[in-house]
Amino acid sequence: MGIFNKQRTDGETFDGKGDERKGMIDRIKYDGLAEELVWKFPYENLSIGAQLIVNESQEAVFFKGGKALDVFGPGTHTLSSSNIPILQKLINLPFGGNTPFTAEVWFINKTVKRNLKWGTKTPMSLRDPQWGVIIPVRAYGEFGIQIKDATNFLNQIVGTQHITDTNTILEQFTSLIITKTSDTIAKYIVEKKVSVIDLPSKTDEVSNLCKERVFEEFEKYGILITNFYTESINYPADHPQVEQINNAMANKLQREIEGFTYAQQRSFDVMETAAGNEGSAGSVMGAGMGLGMGVGIGGTFGNQMGSIGNQVNVNAPPNVSPASPPNVPPPAPMLMFHVLVNNAQQGPFNLTQLAEFAQKAQFSPDTMVWRQGMAQWAKAGDQPELQQIFGAVPPPPPPPPPPGL
Repeated sequence: MGIFNKQRTDGETFDGKGDERKGMIDRIKYDGLAEELVWKFPYENLSIGAQLIVNESQEAVFFKGGKALDVFGPGTHTLSSSNIPILQKLINLPFGGNTPFTAEVWFINKTVKRNLKWGTKTPMSLRDPQWGVIIPVRAYGEFGIQIKDATNFLNQIVGTQHITDTNTILEQFTSLIITKTSDTIAKYIVEKKVSVIDLPSKTDEVSNLCKERVFEEFEKYGILITNFYTESINYPADHPQVEQINNAMANKLQREIEGFTYAQQRSFDVMETAAGNEGSAGSVMGAGMGLGMGVGIGGTFGNQMGSIGNQVNVNAPPNVSPASPPNVPPPAPMLMFHVLVNNAQQGPFNLTQLAEFAQKAQFSPDTMVWRQGMAQWAKAGDQPELQQIFGAVPPPPPPPPPPGL
């Protein structure tokens, strides 16, 4: 044994004061707290022949002048020229007896630390790739670590701290985890074209991608990520953008259940608007414009009228008023039909409009119709005035030939 039998192993004794810190230390050991990762032995005046006791879950690293000299694994080690050759070379010790020397001893806790929590303090603003709106998203989970490279960890993370625990890891690495997680989720929804609304159902897949990114960063500092979980990815259900998307998805689902598309829904809306203004000339033109007809008719009619006006102005003699045109006979009454759409009466519509509906497969010979003068509703295909409309619609393709022909 040395001059003093120093057996104090608690980190709280490191204050650099007191006679009990003087003399040579001949027993080096530490029984630390579970959450502690690194603990520095509080004395540096060691002796050759001292006993270094390293527990099964620990490593001990010797430092001299800021350089790591030797690493000792679990077991009881007697400090001698046979097991610290690097120390002897750097310090040039005259080994023999209980020769004193100074060195720092750091104990590394190699156990796995699980259940370390991470989470976003403020929401991530993610642009939904399907809907093009910004949605605030939060994420949280847990991870576990283990010190893999003790020397690297001491040099880059611990520095001159006498004690390093799991809180130190959380303080230094939580921001890194959030940054990598946010970037990974943003790239994932863009590359996979996944709506932010669907992210909660992709938690496992996103969690694995985040672990890969975080693993690379921790490895640089001698830390092994043993587990990484994204427990939840969520967004506020009452956010205006989220409510807007949910309403749009509900409407789309309703149309799919009822068996018609958004374009057909718009056509039905136009027909309902026209039916609400039955008998007015504006309603017929409004319905035609809703089907893309008003612009073409109006443009053609306007050009023709402009051309006629120019000819009248050019050919008329000066100071002579043109003769009044004869009275034009009134046009024949236009045929107007009411139709049944989803058991609801719509219209009336003229033949041009009905032909347009037929071309879009929104009006068929089996559609029930009625016009003034008819006793009751009947199929459109049975009306002579409408048969010409369906004659312009191509018949269904013939069935494929039997196999082998």
